[in-house]
Amino acid sequence: MAEIVKSEFGKLPDGRTVYAYTMKDGENKLTVLNYGGILQSLIVPDRAGKPTDVLLGYDGIEGYLRNGGYLGALIGRFGNRIDKGRLTVDGKTYQLYINDRSNHLHGGREGFNAKIWDVETEGGKLVLSCFSPDGEENYPGNLRVKVTYTFENGVLGIDYYALSDKATAVNLTNHAYFNLNGEGSGSILGHCLRIDSDRIVPTDDELIPHGGFRAVKGTPFDFTAEKKIADGDALRGEDEDLARGGGFDHCFVLRADRDKNKPYASLYSPESGIRMDCFTDMPAVQFYAGTGLAQDGKKGHRYTRCCGMCLETEDVPNNVNVPEYAALGSSLVGANQPYRRFARYAFSVSE
Repeated sequence: MAEIVKSEFGKLPDGRTVYAYTMKDGENKLTVLNYGGILQSLIVPDRAGKPTDVLLGYDGIEGYLRNGGYLGALIGRFGNRIDKGRLTVDGKTYQLYINDRSNHLHGGREGFNAKIWDVETEGGKLVLSCFSPDGEENYPGNLRVKVTYTFENGVLGIDYYALSDKATAVNLTNHAYFNLNGEGSGSILGHCLRIDSDRIVPTDDELIPHGGFRAVKGTPFDFTAEKKIADGDALRGEDEDLARGGGFDHCFVLRADRDKNKPYASLYSPESGIRMDCFTDMPAVQFYAGTGLAQDGKKGHRYTRCCGMCLETEDVPNNVNVPEYAALGSSLVGANQPYRRFARYAFSVSE
């Protein structure tokens, strides 16, 4: 059972205190903030036994207040994009806040990443909860959300739960950026990645999917066998879908018949020897290679293009407007219909 230690992390401009909760699991340590439910640090040993912080982030609250890249944050009500912010629920159309070109992204103007979450500890579990009132960002329904973090035997667990008193849309995720050589160590393009996915979701120039799929076989998106991320990134100028994102920023549809007790993805660093096996019951994952990173991070490090990467478990973006995507897993939930999802990240060392 992880030991949990609470400490002050900083103060918001309005005077509210931000706390850090550090979960100690032997040599491993995970630090979570009550601001945005942010994963601020995750330390595991590399093959030489050196403690390695594999999460990008900031040393102080000021960095998170400017957190344009959503580093480490809980995302809601809706992770990823909704075309033109249009949401139709039970025949009524709601216009959500537009904050990404002409679209709605990651919950809008002030998503769950900017909330102060209530925190309780239950044994070795860290339980965060928040309330999103009816009409917030113009979403329908009073929504109560609970996210439970666990960290034991090198496994980070995230369990998502939500309940609304009206039909609404919910698509929760976490926006952690990983670098298995350690944050601030440079590019992740030398990491090896496998994703159990036969197809991606193509997008327009604003990264909105409107329907259809693209088979990964024979393309830079084929990670069905483990390969270096650089092998695909090198083709970003030659592949239309890669060019739109300036590299990898795409939704991979996970195989429907997969065993959810087995990893849907594995990430490995030949340099550090650290491996991360990923599990989820969600139908898709957004692989973002950090192509837009350009900011100062922890310990005076400068984060630049591809210094960290995300595997954001999710329902397919814009599924609320595309029935064939909703068929894989709809983000529309009925009144008093519980929303439950999970994600796991298991860390180990390979020689």
